[in-house]
Amino acid sequence: MRVNRFVARASGLSRRAADAAISGGQVMIGGRLATLGDQVTAEDAVTLDGAPLDLPPDRTIILHKPAGYVTSRRQQGATPTIYSLLPKELHDLKPVGRLDRDTSGLLVLTNDGELAQQLQHPSSGKTKRYLVWLDRPLAEADMKRMRSGIPLSDGPSHMEVESASGHYRVTLQEGRNRQIRRSFGALKRRVTKLHRTDFGPYTLEDLQPGTWRELVAARVQP
Repeated sequence: MRVNRFVARASGLSRRAADAAISGGQVMIGGRLATLGDQVTAEDAVTLDGAPLDLPPDRTIILHKPAGYVTSRRQQGATPTIYSLLPKELHDLKPVGRLDRDTSGLLVLTNDGELAQQLQHPSSGKTKRYLVWLDRPLAEADMKRMRSGIPLSDGPSHMEVESASGHYRVTLQEGRNRQIRRSFGALKRRVTKLHRTDFGPYTLEDLQPGTWRELVAARVQP
């Protein structure tokens, strides 16, 4: 792990502040001054201003994000962020991917960088499932087009679409920006409500909006 990342995680500093501390000679690795770009192993003793640093334990949670919250640390105008739903001790967790402000449902947050990379990497093929409500129904021909691929500016969008009672169940392997909304928009349909129920091995189950659940070690494996 790079030393600036280690210092940021262990101290609570921002990555930029960790860089400044390293450049300012405040960080030592095994008794020597650290430099930007150094790597830290589990055996290394790292200090900041003489105080030893230890990484916090890996934590992963599922948050049931309500609509109307942004997946960001910075509040955008009067719109609250997801971190307003979490206790302060979980504010170092980072979201794995994003849900836009108007989308609700399952959001994974973790400080386990390896897990986050595994879940987000395009080769992982992690299945995502959504419930989608539209301003007007799809025709059967539209559903076939969704399965065969909808042309978008960043490439064709493939997803499985199943009609349900008053809405649709959508399954996809990708996670491009606003992919579902753009795909239905290409069919002249407007998404009125979008809700994610599953992401890879994780599911909301009975988790209520605005609440979160911590995953035990056995469940954070991708």
